[in-house]
Amino acid sequence: MAYNTIIAQTLDGHVGCVTLNRAEAMNTFSSQMAEELYDALKGFEIAPDVRVILIKGAGRAFCAGIDVNELKGKTTNQYREWIEKMEAPLVLISKLKTPVIAQVQGVAAANGMGLVAASDLAIAADNIKMGLTAINVGLNCVGPVIPVARCVGQKKALELLLYGELVTADQALELGLINRVVPREDLDEAALAWARDLAKKSPLAVKIAKSAFYASRDMPYEAQFAYMNEAFARLCDTSDAKEGVAAFFEKRPPVWQEK
Repeated sequence: MAYNTIIAQTLDGHVGCVTLNRAEAMNTFSSQMAEELYDALKGFEIAPDVRVILIKGAGRAFCAGIDVNELKGKTTNQYREWIEKMEAPLVLISKLKTPVIAQVQGVAAANGMGLVAASDLAIAADNIKMGLTAINVGLNCVGPVIPVARCVGQKKALELLLYGELVTADQALELGLINRVVPREDLDEAALAWARDLAKKSPLAVKIAKSAFYASRDMPYEAQFAYMNEAFARLCDTSDAKEGVAAFFEKRPPVWQEK
C-alpha cells in the first residue's frame, strides 16, 4: 500500500521496515502519519514473509513528538479523539505478536520517546537525545510516559515527565530505554543485522514469547508463572519446537513451518 508520510517495505531476511518520512518536520506525528503507521504495523503483522518489524526515521531525527500545528481550534472531545489517534500505534505494538525494533537516531522526543519505549527492542546511534519535552511548552507527555515508566520505573519517569530534560545515548542505555548503542555511521547496518538475527529464530516461539510476556506482566507473581508455564507447554507440543530440538541434536539449521 502506498503512503504519504511513511515508507513501508519488506526487506530481505523477513524484516518489515517502516520509515517515518516527514524529515522536514523531524518526523513529528501528524494525524495522517499516526494513521498510516498504525495501518502499516497491522499490515506487517499479517504479512507471511515478515517476522520482525523495524521502525526508523528519515533525515536527522527519529521523531520529535507530535506536530503542534494540529493543536489549534479543537474542542475537548476533539482533542481526546486526536490524542487517542496519536497514541494508538504505541498501544498497538504491545498487542502485535510480531516483535518491533526501534532504530533511533538524532532526536526522539515526547511521543517519539514514547514510541521508542513502546517498541519491544531499541537500537540507537551514539548521538541521540531523548526526552519527554512537552512540559517545556506548557503541555505534558502523560501518554508517552506510560511506556517510558515501564522501562525506567516511577521516580525516573516522573523526573523525565516533569522536568522535560533530554538524556544521552549512554543514559538511555543505563535507564533501560534502549538495548544497544552503536556509532551513527553504523546504525543502519547494525539495526538491520540485529533484526535479521531475530528473524532467524523460531517465528512461532518468538510470537508466543512476546504475547505471553505482555499478557502476563501485570498478573500476580504465582499467576504469572502459571500463565507462562501453560504457554511453554503449548509451545513444546508444536512441530517447530520438535524441529528446533531435532536440528540442535543433528547440528543443522532448523526449517521453520510456523506450526
